[in-house]
Amino acid sequence: MDDLLQWLRAQLDEDERIARAATPGPWEWRHEYGEPWQPVADGWLDYSGEHISAPGDRATLFGPGMTPHADAVHIATHDPARVLREIDAKRQQFAACVDYLHDSDEGVDPLAATILRLLALPYADRPGYREEWRP
Repeated sequence: MDDLLQWLRAQLDEDERIARAATPGPWEWRHEYGEPWQPVADGWLDYSGEHISAPGDRATLFGPGMTPHADAVHIATHDPARVLREIDAKRQQFAACVDYLHDSDEGVDPLAATILRLLALPYADRPGYREEWRP
């Protein structure tokens, strides 16, 4: 279990590093004239003149041509500020589980161990993940 704890802590640290390196949010998906678009996550749209931006930043992430609408909605919805809040919530869950991990008369608390495995599951595609950790 100690290997899982160390590995999961490193994944959360890496997610935080990536989010902090990005332009801070909140990000918005806007038309060239500044009106916000309603997030509808299906179909393909012509993105001429549309962009995803953060405050004070007008960098175009989607230029002219056909771009998946759902991709733009996903990127704008999962801005660095949201990712950092999610990392904080995961770290609080992690800490609570570690506190209860060895509080069981049977040794390792099974619920805490399951929650830790579930927290690790989204990172199953990263190096170092072990199939034995799968819940």
